[in-house]
Amino acid sequence: MSAKRLENLLKPSNNGGLAEVVRRAREMGELATALGRELPADLADGIVAANLREDGELVVICRSPAWASRLRFEHDRILNAARSAGSEATSLTVRVSQQR
Repeated sequence: MSAKRLENLLKPSNNGGLAEVVRRAREMGELATALGRELPADLADGIVAANLREDGELVVICRSPAWASRLRFEHDRILNAARSAGSEATSLTVRVSQQR
């Protein structure tokens, strides 16, 4: 694939084939960063990524099953942090990253 063609696919405009994917990835990164700012460092360290679904479900991806247990225990604190960051989260799901 040529560099020009790849650039067109990744271009964050209406013409870029992957523009929506790039936009969503940016939003997810920004949400995870915002959670990291709102939560104490000892909780934020376990968060790998975060996503807010259209129905208000906040999905937090964490590093390990141990982190998942801890983050689930902090359910209310995480939802409040997401709301403080400007999110309209109404529920929380914690998942473990498949990457090791």
